[in-house]
Amino acid sequence: MSVPTQSSEAPHRAGFACFVGRPNAGKSTLTNALVGQKVAITSNRPQTTRHTVRGIVHRPEAQLILVDTPGLHKPRTLLGERLNDVVRTTWAEVDVIGFCLPADQKLGPGDRFIAKELAGIRKTPKVAVVTKTDLVDSKTLAEQLIAIDRLGKELGFEWAEIVPVSAVGGKQVQLVADLLIPLLPEGPALYPEGDLTDEPEQVMVAELIREAALEGVRDELPHSIAVVVEEMLPREDRPADRPLLDIHANVYIERPSQKGIIIGPKGKRLKEVGMKSRKHIEALLGTPVFLDLHVKVAKDWQRDPKQLRKLGF
Repeated sequence: MSVPTQSSEAPHRAGFACFVGRPNAGKSTLTNALVGQKVAITSNRPQTTRHTVRGIVHRPEAQLILVDTPGLHKPRTLLGERLNDVVRTTWAEVDVIGFCLPADQKLGPGDRFIAKELAGIRKTPKVAVVTKTDLVDSKTLAEQLIAIDRLGKELGFEWAEIVPVSAVGGKQVQLVADLLIPLLPEGPALYPEGDLTDEPEQVMVAELIREAALEGVRDELPHSIAVVVEEMLPREDRPADRPLLDIHANVYIERPSQKGIIIGPKGKRLKEVGMKSRKHIEALLGTPVFLDLHVKVAKDWQRDPKQLRKLGF
């Protein structure tokens, strides 16, 4: 048994928080800033987060586990409906919800749609996180804070906290954790000290490839890309001080016409995707990587339950 010290009077807290908000409200960027490492993919395209990527913030007095849900939206496809179900289930299971609202955009119907859904989840405390404060002046920010406070009152609930933050500028990021932690239940840590995420490595690798593939492509592509890592194997016959990990992955798109967009003239784009994602993968896994990428067509996979299952949804 450890000897109690002065600081052990405050009970240890551990629990789950999730950030919600319409697409592109800064949820993934905030998760990454809090954890201090890249765990959720960030892309300036809506609907890029599909997996519940958990980031884990370790503190001596608490453990905050961040669940990153896809953005809630009005679904148009079977994939969209499944994503919305995932969101609602997650909201009902976490200990606290952070609602991300960008400071540089007035509250719109999308925000109201989510706030209304949140109002229905009575028991869970809700913190309004005003993101991207580096993009506005103090007057605009003050107006946004008042509007958010009013939104809660209109819908019949009280925000546990309203906190402005700039994840990019690193402003107030730790304050978000400071405000979320007291809302967690008392209890021991749920994950070992060194863990930053509980996503299996293959899923994280697939996400990093997908993020690189999304960069700079035309608007019609984001939803149509899925990445499956087929295998990750250490290469045999390598000296112990020079290991190499072979990763074979398939990038799936919906139509043959999209193949050219991903591969690019003379394969240039796919090469760039490989180089960019390899850097991030090596940083994540701490080992040199040989990345073998292939582009395949899975016709209309977003509408086909069998394909969705095969691609992990």
